[in-house]
Amino acid sequence: MPVTAVSTDPEAFTMTLEAEFAAPVERLWSVFTDPRQLERFWGPPGWPATFTAFDFAVGAHANYVMTGPQGERAGGRWEFVEIDAPRSFSVLDSFADEHGAPIEAMPSMRMVLSFEPTDAGAKLVSTSYFTSAEALEQVVAMGVVEGSTLAMNQLDRVLEGLRAYAQGTGTRTEILDDQHVRITRLIEGPRELVWRAHTEPELMTQWLLGPDGWRMSVCDFTPEAGASYRYAWEPVGDAEGEPFGFDGEILVVVPQRRLTNTEHMTGTDYPSTLNDLTLEEEDGVTLITTLIEYPDAATRDMVLSTGMTDGMEASYARLERVLIPA
Repeated sequence: MPVTAVSTDPEAFTMTLEAEFAAPVERLWSVFTDPRQLERFWGPPGWPATFTAFDFAVGAHANYVMTGPQGERAGGRWEFVEIDAPRSFSVLDSFADEHGAPIEAMPSMRMVLSFEPTDAGAKLVSTSYFTSAEALEQVVAMGVVEGSTLAMNQLDRVLEGLRAYAQGTGTRTEILDDQHVRITRLIEGPRELVWRAHTEPELMTQWLLGPDGWRMSVCDFTPEAGASYRYAWEPVGDAEGEPFGFDGEILVVVPQRRLTNTEHMTGTDYPSTLNDLTLEEEDGVTLITTLIEYPDAATRDMVLSTGMTDGMEASYARLERVLIPA
């Protein structure tokens, strides 16, 4: 993981994050000064950021909104104070309302981002200066240490490019914490087609099947926030296993980019999970990222032990084989 240290100093009113990357300073600088690249990692998993304004000049501003998996929104605003390309820049960092204006009742801070060359690439040092120990404590209590760490640990795939990051690795499962698992799979094909494959029942029934020998017997799905859905599968011929299915509610839809939903195993009292699917396209390939939130570590481990990752890999391989043009 790129993040090597996160520390707070209540006496100096500071929080410092350090991370190292196998990329030159100029490349690291470029992702922090391009809003389209910033959007790919600035929010922690499940809370992607959208920059609605970004004027990279002293005295100018940037505004962004992070959207949670159930549609929650949290805004931020930067005022650029100093720029020393490609070594550092600093901003006045504030929480923002729905209009992009600073929220006066919330703490603001001065954030300094410094970029240093290393033998292996570059080092990032992000230091936030608060106005008081109470302000620092308030922000830390909101989870900023954990959120910042998870966000910065997403930066490798932006710096490397999607092919270098994920090509040939198949379906990868990463345990982020007791409740969260991230699953990634690179698809050789455009995002528009991958999105259709996840949202159009006539396509979903061709690939979303798990191991060979099963068929999708029910696919009641409409990609609209607030809609209910239901899937079901059953073995065919000599295939072994008992029919099963899932149901839930669709929470967030951003066409061709994001789909979040609850997921419950039909006919059981098992707790629901929260599934957050995002799509990124680069150089003709699409990275599928699914963040799954479980109610606890025990449920997480139970689900992973079923061979879920192997079943997903079989389906994704079928998606490429059946739906992606040769």
